[in-house]
Amino acid sequence: MTGTYMIDRSDVEEPDDIDAGELDDSDVYDAADTDAGDWVDVDDPDAGISARGVTRWTWPVRLVTLAVVAVLGALTGFFGWHYARDHKAAAAAGAALAAADAYAVTLTSVDPDTLDANFAAVLDGSTGEFHDMYAKSSDQLRKLLIDHKATGHGVVVNSAVKSAGPDEAVVLLFVDQTVANTEVRDPQVDHSRMVMTMRNVDGRWKAAKVELP
Repeated sequence: MTGTYMIDRSDVEEPDDIDAGELDDSDVYDAADTDAGDWVDVDDPDAGISARGVTRWTWPVRLVTLAVVAVLGALTGFFGWHYARDHKAAAAAGAALAAADAYAVTLTSVDPDTLDANFAAVLDGSTGEFHDMYAKSSDQLRKLLIDHKATGHGVVVNSAVKSAGPDEAVVLLFVDQTVANTEVRDPQVDHSRMVMTMRNVDGRWKAAKVELP
């Protein structure tokens, strides 16, 4: 097997001292055919350090990359969970607010000619404590409205969610109710503030408590 080696000039005999008969093909090399970049000193103890250095650095880089990926994955999951929770809470608050606005109008609007429908709507939109209280007092209230030929029409002026969760929300409302009856010649506007506790019942928000602070 043939090879190429670096030859120190000090080891080369001057032409006058070389006997042509002492030379053979193994002692001759062609410098023109040899790339300087291909020459390697086989006795150099530092040969191959670059390759070993790359190997030594590869694992730390991979570990750092894996750590970054793991952290990013954890952060993505964390923020995703918070986003889903906040999105769900916002959706619940919006649904509860819309239901409270509609129910406040139902509760403050009454007409002697449609009392049955009015009372049915109030009971249908309520639950729990308020539903039971209204059901017990409905007969007395009906008689009072009929006797005084009372009418009412409510309008929600402003409303906001005080607190909200997936199953319950507290809504603040400002309601103007135009009222007329046999004792009042001209309709009057009553300004009311309501605190309405809404509860999610089978996917539908209903009034569980109504306060007039």
